[in-house]
Amino acid sequence: MENKGRLHQQFYRNGPSHRDGADVSFQDIRKLFNFATITVGRWVTAEEQQIAANLFFDALYDLVAILNVNEQVLSLNGSLSLAFGSGGQKHASAHYNSAKRQLALAKNAGAGALAHEWFHAFDHYIAPRMFDNVPPGSFATQAWLDNANMNDHPLNQKLSDCFSLLFLNDQKRPNEYFVRSVEADRALKMYYYAMPQEMAARAFEACIQDHEIKNAFLVQGTKKSTEARLGIYPHGNLRATLNQALMLYFYQLGVAISHKQT
Repeated sequence: MENKGRLHQQFYRNGPSHRDGADVSFQDIRKLFNFATITVGRWVTAEEQQIAANLFFDALYDLVAILNVNEQVLSLNGSLSLAFGSGGQKHASAHYNSAKRQLALAKNAGAGALAHEWFHAFDHYIAPRMFDNVPPGSFATQAWLDNANMNDHPLNQKLSDCFSLLFLNDQKRPNEYFVRSVEADRALKMYYYAMPQEMAARAFEACIQDHEIKNAFLVQGTKKSTEARLGIYPHGNLRATLNQALMLYFYQLGVAISHKQT
């Protein structure tokens, strides 16, 4: 029997119907969300492209519903590009390329990584808006830890509160999540899990997976995976508090943007 790869499996989702069973194309997604570009790899067959477009469409609209934002927020004001089956990195099922501002998912292994990679893109996009004079490739999470000079704005303060919860305990020392991430890196002899942008993307993933709208193409693995057992996702009270803080931030961002547009 031919192995058709993960793309052909059924990805659980329970969200509202966004396309009423109709097929959509990557062109539709580009137009509706205003992505800068969408690149599909040349090894992606027409059938795979169709399956992927429907999965992306549902996942992106589920994320819109979960975060209470509009399409323009997900394309980061038209600056973000998508790639499917193209532009990835060796050994990585999904990747955000900050130089190209491109989020890339591998054809058969990128499923479940969309929320994580989107937060990397957001973290990169928001850095020069949140802080003064940060270098071009900066991520807001790293700039925050480096005590960069923050632009005074209520939304920046809200995001700063999220970062404070993410990294520090009440005594302003590294929290349990930070410590567990460092321990995981030490055990694996690398610097990855404790990178601020990775910690933030995993916290965002956890927040999205805990929402009542479920979509396994958008996010999976923050509860029962090997990584989850390693303790490299927030859990317990911290997870609940972080979820609340992130949801509030995105809700207020969505409100601010919709007011701007009226």
